[in-house]
Amino acid sequence: MNENSRDFVLPGYSLRKELTRKVIHITIALVPTLAKWNFVFTVAFLSVGILFYVINETGRISGRNSGFVSRMTEMASRPVEQGFVWGPVTLGLGALAALLYYPNPASSVAIYALAFGDGIASVAGKLLARRHSVRIGEKTLIGSVFCFFAVLISAYAVLRDIRLAVISAVTATILELLPVRDADNLLIPLGTGLVLTLLM
Repeated sequence: MNENSRDFVLPGYSLRKELTRKVIHITIALVPTLAKWNFVFTVAFLSVGILFYVINETGRISGRNSGFVSRMTEMASRPVEQGFVWGPVTLGLGALAALLYYPNPASSVAIYALAFGDGIASVAGKLLARRHSVRIGEKTLIGSVFCFFAVLISAYAVLRDIRLAVISAVTATILELLPVRDADNLLIPLGTGLVLTLLM
């Protein structure tokens, strides 16, 4: 998720939190490698991981759970995220949907767009943008530029086709610009994968 203007003024939110959040986010890039090794295991692993998180998060907001997952959620959550934190759920579902709906390499590019494009856009927006930086809606231009190049590089590494890599990067960047908060974890891989599947 790119940098939101409200995050500049909310107290208690730091670059360290955003980096922690996005390190977790970028680990979803391991999914295509796992899927090549064992597709069924990867689908099962993501499904169980999502369920495990939902159970832990439900316990956390009910005051019944203080385990590792709950501590990581509290460490990485933004001040505007009150109650159930949906980011990890949509992240896992986005990667899972890309695996199930699209053939490789479209699924790999879609997941890398989610991992690197969305993840790097947020860190770049937080680290490099200033209060009066150029914005496109709620997002910073610098974050969107980093998103484009992150997806371009990762897509080209998979596809070895500059035209398809550019189209993937443009698609992911447009979807990342939409003001949908954690829903971009679903929109980016689904939209990027769909466009690429139709063109290949």
